[in-house]
Amino acid sequence: QVQLVESGGGLVQPGGSLRLSCAASGFTFSVYTMSWYRQAPGKERELVASISSGGGITNYKDSVKGRFTISRDNAKNMVDLQMNSLKPEDTAVYYCKATRAMGVAYWGQGTQVTVSS
Repeated sequence: QVQLVESGGGLVQPGGSLRLSCAASGFTFSVYTMSWYRQAPGKERELVASISSGGGITNYKDSVKGRFTISRDNAKNMVDLQMNSLKPEDTAVYYCKATRAMGVAYWGQGTQVTVSS
């Protein structure tokens, strides 16, 4: 069955770094656009970064540009999110999403990122 399993979340001090990983299985990973979303308490889920199926096109939320980097390895069915210079406002549950045309989409279960001193 389809699975997206996130890992790498945790507690980090402001200015620190974390690397989130998402392991995919059960579908043809290499033809899907992959994205990272986040949802803070009391707020709507928002798109943080996305990467095209081949990895050549990336997009970022303005507030994370220059700090976060999304990457993928189609041979390993993995997508990562490197997060540097973390701020308290980056605190949220981070979700991995796989999207294809015609509305096909899969979500992971999420991983908590807390930025606090």
